[in-house]
Amino acid sequence: MKHMLIMRATQTAADAYAETDFEAVINAMGAYNESMINAGVLVAGDGLAPEPGYVVDFNGEAPVVSDGPYGEIHELFNGFWIVQTATAEEALEWAKRAPLTRGSKLEVRRVTDESDFADFADNEYIEKEKGWRADQAQ
Repeated sequence: MKHMLIMRATQTAADAYAETDFEAVINAMGAYNESMINAGVLVAGDGLAPEPGYVVDFNGEAPVVSDGPYGEIHELFNGFWIVQTATAEEALEWAKRAPLTRGSKLEVRRVTDESDFADFADNEYIEKEKGWRADQAQ
């Protein structure tokens, strides 16, 4: 099963990060990524730049675009990893090893798969998605 590990910040984390040597951050993240690659669990992952960013708000009749990502630091999504593990517990173990600063948070979410849509197996787009995924894998 796949899980997404979503990096989130708090003001405490931002302050700690500001006091950390950037090369040390690169080295710690590199070693963590390498350990996941060597274990065969890393599917994807990237950090996200703070700017430019936008929010598309669907609260009204038409979507409204504003500069983003958000106003408050605790709402920032700073990056992610997608890991393929046998269990949720294994994904949590990898999450606990992340070299993040004090105040950081990792949200761990299961990525949906075909079993989540079993009741709709004959849906045109469920079938198309299987083909799209096969094409992307090549």
